[in-house]
Amino acid sequence: MQLQADSQSIYKEAFRHFRAGEFAQSVPLFERALMFRPEDAEAHSNLGAALTMLGRFNDAGRHYERALALKPDLAGIQNNLAVLRMKQGRYPEAIALFERVLSLDRNHAEAHNNLGAIFKEDGRFEDAVTHFDRAIAIRPDYAEAHYNRAEIWKFHAGDGRLRALEKLASRKNLSVEKSICIHFALGKALEDSGDYARAFEQLQKGNALKRAKLGYDPAPELRGLRRIAELFDKRLFDRLQGKGDPSQLPIFILGMPRSGSTLVEQILASHPQIQAAGELRSLDHAAGILNVGGRGIPWPEYFPSLDEPALRRIAESYIASLPAVADGKVRIVDKTPGNFLGTGLIRLVFPKARIIHTSRHPADTCVSCYSKLFESGYYYSYDLANIGRYYRAYRGLMNHFRAILPLDSMLEVIYEDVVNDLEGQARRLIDYCGLPWDERCLSFHETVRPVRTSSAVQVRRPLFRTSLQRWQRFADGLEPLLRELQDIAGTDTRGQSA
Repeated sequence: MQLQADSQSIYKEAFRHFRAGEFAQSVPLFERALMFRPEDAEAHSNLGAALTMLGRFNDAGRHYERALALKPDLAGIQNNLAVLRMKQGRYPEAIALFERVLSLDRNHAEAHNNLGAIFKEDGRFEDAVTHFDRAIAIRPDYAEAHYNRAEIWKFHAGDGRLRALEKLASRKNLSVEKSICIHFALGKALEDSGDYARAFEQLQKGNALKRAKLGYDPAPELRGLRRIAELFDKRLFDRLQGKGDPSQLPIFILGMPRSGSTLVEQILASHPQIQAAGELRSLDHAAGILNVGGRGIPWPEYFPSLDEPALRRIAESYIASLPAVADGKVRIVDKTPGNFLGTGLIRLVFPKARIIHTSRHPADTCVSCYSKLFESGYYYSYDLANIGRYYRAYRGLMNHFRAILPLDSMLEVIYEDVVNDLEGQARRLIDYCGLPWDERCLSFHETVRPVRTSSAVQVRRPLFRTSLQRWQRFADGLEPLLRELQDIAGTDTRGQSA
C-alpha cells in the first residue's frame, strides 16, 4: 500500500515538472514511477513526450511503443507517437498513425492540426487547410491551428477566417500562449489584406507577450559572438588548416534566419545529386563539448586547444549523425542558419566542404524575423532593438571570418540577387558545389520534399518580388530597429550600396 502511495506521489511530481516544461527534471521521476508501475501506459506515454522534447527520439519511441502495446486503442498515445515520427522525418509512418487516431476519434483536434502540419510541410496546402479548418471547427480557440492555417492561407478583406482571428484576438480570457499565436496569425492576415498599420500593432502585441514570457537577456548571447571572434583567430586557422576531414559530402547553408536560406536549399535540392536534410543539430552535437585534456570544455572555449585528432573526432561524429544518403546523391545539405557561429570551425573540420552564406537586406531580414513565431530559439527576434543588436553582432562575426579565412572559404549568396537573376545565381550555386548544371534547379518550386521551416509556402511557388523592401510597409514603427542598423541598413554584405 505504501509503495503504491509512493509511486503515485512520484508520478504527480514528475507530471508537475512536465506541465511546467521542466522536461529534464521530469524524466528520472517518470522512470522511478515506472519501476513501481511498469504496466502504466499513461506513464510510458508521458515519459515518451518528455524524452521527445529533449530530442531523445529513440528512447521516446520505445516508451510510446510500450504504451501502445499496453493500450493499443488510446488515440492520445497514437497521436504522441505520430508527432515523434513527424519530428524524425518519418512522414509516411506519421500520416498512417494520425489517420489511425482519426479512425478512433474523428474529432481529435490535435490529430487534425498535426496532419495539417505534415501536409503543409509536404506542399499539400489544400489538404492542410482542410485539416486546420476541421481542428478549428472542433475547437474554435485552437490557437496553434489558427496560426498554422494563417501561414499558408492568403487572406483578403472580409475573409471569414480573418474575422475569426479578429474575434479571438479581442477576447480577454485567452491564455498567454494562445494570445501569442493569435496575434502573430492576425498580423499575417492583416498584412495579406493590406492593412499594414493594424498588422504591425498585432505583431507588436504578439512579440511583447512572447518577450515577457521568455525573460530573455541578450547580453550573454552578444558576448558569446564576440568571444568566438576573439578565440578563433588567424593563428588558430594557420596552425590547423588542412588538418580536418577531406570529405566533400556536406554543404552548409548558414546566416541569419529569414535570409533566403530555404530558397537556396530548395534550388540545390532540385539537383539530382544533392540531398537536402533540412535544419540539423548535428554540428552542435558533434562540437558542443570536447574532452580536451580529460576535461569537458564548452564551446567556444576549447578553440585554442583544438588539434588534428579533435578535428577528426568532430568530423566523424558529424558524418555519423547525418541521415542516410540516397542512391545517386553525392552532397547533403545542412541548412541550419545558426551554423554561422561555427563558420571557422566548419572550415577546419571539413576544409573541402562547401559553405554558402545567405544574406538579405538587413531591415527586411530583421522585420521578417519579427513577424514570425519560431518553434524554438531565436529569442532575440521578439524585440526590435534586440534584433538590430544581434544583426550587428552577426555581421561583425561574419566580417571577422571573411578577414581571416581564404577568399574561397564560402560563397556569398544574396537573396535579392536570386530574385533578380534566378538562373545566374542557380548556376553559380551548382558550379560552386562542383556539380554539372541541371535545368530542374530553375523549377525548384516543383520539387517534392518536406520543408520544415516557416518558408515552406514560399519555396513551393515561383519567385515573387513582394518580399523585397517589405520593411517599408512598417517603417513608421521600426525606429528602434533602424537606429541599430543606421550605418548598415543601406548596404549588402559586399559593402556596396543596396
